[in-house]
Amino acid sequence: MNQTSKNDNPNWWREAIIYQVYPRSFLDTNGDGVGDLAGITDRLDYIAGLGVDIVWLSPFFKSPMKDFGYDIEDYCDVDPLFGNLGDFDRLVAKAHSLGLKIMIDQVMSHTADTHAWFNESRKSRDNPKSDWYVWADPLPDGCPPNNWLSVFGGSAWQWDTRRKQYYMHNFLVSQPQLNFHNPEVQQAHLDAQRFWLERGVDGVRMDACVFHFHDRQLRSNPPALVRDTSTVTDVNPYGMQAHLYDKTQPENIAFLQRVRAQLDEFGAVSIGEVSSDDALEQMAEYTEGGDKLHMAYSFNLLTPVHTAAHIRTQVEEFNERVKDGWASWSVSNHDAIRVATRWSDGKPTPALAKLVLAMQLTLKGTPCLYQGEELGLEEADVPFELLQDPYGITFWPEFKGRDGCRTPMPWQASAPQAGFTSGQPWLPVAGPHAAVAVDRQDSDPDSPLNFARRFIAWRRTMPQLTRGEIVFFDAPEPVLALRRDVDGMDGVLAAFNLGPEPVSFDWAEAAQARALDTLGLPGSAAASRVTLPPYGAWLGSVPANAE
Repeated sequence: MNQTSKNDNPNWWREAIIYQVYPRSFLDTNGDGVGDLAGITDRLDYIAGLGVDIVWLSPFFKSPMKDFGYDIEDYCDVDPLFGNLGDFDRLVAKAHSLGLKIMIDQVMSHTADTHAWFNESRKSRDNPKSDWYVWADPLPDGCPPNNWLSVFGGSAWQWDTRRKQYYMHNFLVSQPQLNFHNPEVQQAHLDAQRFWLERGVDGVRMDACVFHFHDRQLRSNPPALVRDTSTVTDVNPYGMQAHLYDKTQPENIAFLQRVRAQLDEFGAVSIGEVSSDDALEQMAEYTEGGDKLHMAYSFNLLTPVHTAAHIRTQVEEFNERVKDGWASWSVSNHDAIRVATRWSDGKPTPALAKLVLAMQLTLKGTPCLYQGEELGLEEADVPFELLQDPYGITFWPEFKGRDGCRTPMPWQASAPQAGFTSGQPWLPVAGPHAAVAVDRQDSDPDSPLNFARRFIAWRRTMPQLTRGEIVFFDAPEPVLALRRDVDGMDGVLAAFNLGPEPVSFDWAEAAQARALDTLGLPGSAAASRVTLPPYGAWLGSVPANAE
């Protein structure tokens, strides 16, 4: 088993590692160019071999795929593109046999416009589901009811000729917003969630969980005092508003409590995606008290900014704002430029890949790794004519969208399409990715993949890193220096050089430390002098009573 059982340790998820799988791009077994559930099942041994605990599956539900599964047409069925319910059941059974937990992606705030609920809702203003979505009359001049914007560009309102009203969409026009003020909508989602929990699902990732509720009065948002560039590109006008009324409404707390109560029936865990003007505040609010989300993550480490001060601020401010909640720190996912490119000024190296993974696994919180991070994959360059992401197509060329982080996993360096498919892949396999495919890294003891395996296994033996408290120290940029402590055990010091130039600095605490086996991370300490090469790190052990 890769993890302590839920029964033995109710907080096992705090010590776990999450691995995100983007099904479309993991492994295709039927030659149609799109990854499938059978492909994930086939590679569960690989995932288990990394030493992770939870496999988060991005959406595989029935969908028109205009937003590649984040536009759901049927919450209780598998899209034929990925397989069927039998394939899902086999995936869960094999995962459990390997000691892995399965987490599904719950997209609750909106549906596809092909969903039966929306088809009924838009027919009239008085049908049984007429109030299941957010509808509003136009202003006297015919304009939308307020200034709310879509994350994907333009107004958040779309005119519907059937009802002669506008409907709200926070994302694509084809993703109408559900009306969570209607208790029937909440119950429908709880019922759908129970369907999967009864099939053996161990957890849920709640997509866009700050978007569930809207302001009943439909008040316009004021201008942002500070433009938000953490969740949207700086060419997107969405960041110009302070989003006071179109999301993060107080009614969401009670709904999350209902979700948690149902999850607790099954011993299942939850993680929420938080994208708001004050993401740390929402993370704290949504995880404290033990009756809402188990953990939450934001986009605050998914930005190009990667100074030591920025990372320290995110962790420290979260810990200051919440006493009993829990964070999950992500540095890559299916919505962000891959960290190997984003944090290297476009010059990714294996050393950086190892450094970032070690740093992420040393912070206090549950790490969430995105497929390919263990390989050090860089952002793929997808030409405009091959783009699939509507977000990128809208904001091209200043913003190229999310396709570059969603290209297929490379399994075999010399195989056609790097072993991902026998057909034509839905997105091109990046040339640089084939060179660092799994089979090539498998045979290289110094590869990022083998480093990831070793570091994850070593972390499991270090309670200080899985559940210890965290304290940061002042150090010259770009060095992140910290200490992790568990009562009655020696403390662990860690220093990470986040830059491409060598750094040497005095750290008094290091004088009392003995070096730990850092599994190949270059760095050293002599007395109180710590020396770190480019993208180097040093870890040491200090006596429990050392100050």
